[in-house]
Amino acid sequence: MNDNNAIFTTRDLAVGYRNGKNTVTLLKELNLTLEKGKLVALLGQNGAGKSTLLRALTCDERPLAGCIEVNGRNLAEMSQKDRSRLIGLVSTERIQAGALTVTELVGLGRQPHTGFLGRLDEEDRGIVRQAMTDSGIIGKADEYVASLSDGERQKAMIARALAQQTPIIILDEPTAFLDVASRIETMRLLQTLAHERGKAVLLSSHDISQSLMLADELWLITTDRQVLTGTPADLIKAGAMDHLFENRSIHFNPTILDYSF
Repeated sequence: MNDNNAIFTTRDLAVGYRNGKNTVTLLKELNLTLEKGKLVALLGQNGAGKSTLLRALTCDERPLAGCIEVNGRNLAEMSQKDRSRLIGLVSTERIQAGALTVTELVGLGRQPHTGFLGRLDEEDRGIVRQAMTDSGIIGKADEYVASLSDGERQKAMIARALAQQTPIIILDEPTAFLDVASRIETMRLLQTLAHERGKAVLLSSHDISQSLMLADELWLITTDRQVLTGTPADLIKAGAMDHLFENRSIHFNPTILDYSF
């Protein structure tokens, strides 16, 4: 790791949930780092804690222990506005934005930078146009969100995050429900944002092969709830990919970069 590029770190982080008086810990003692200019894929089987971890990393839920720092500042001690200037979030939840045009939806990303009324000036509008161009949705700028395909809607949501102009972008299953072409296009877009725009990009995914081909680093949640980190090549070489699923009849095939029986 190049410490000069480290922007986001966790220190002894524990995440989970509270069920009445009981606390269920899913992941603990996490010391993770995101670097500028890198695309990181978070992989793990269903129920492993991927979404719970992402919600904690964005302060959508309080971690059970530990802290999260951005540029050395404790994220939990920042205001919501300050956090939204640092982290752009693309979640799996379908927002009710069908009555908005794509331009209006993407313009919502400027709220952390505008006044109380959220009025956009010419500079803001230029940033919105650039975000739509970068995400490949500029051709749908005047169309209603309700008319978009799933892939187009995902591009619009990424454009909204881009319009926030944050150094960090976190995405929860951004390629879920997309066709093969849209999944590849979305992953390549995120790779470009990291490599050419210097963003620190973290996404959770079930698309193993695309993550292995395009991500710079993996955060791998194993069946015993450890989080292993490293480059795809290093984790494959170490045999870590065989600890992703509990079903021992499923084996990782490095030739096809995917699992087989």
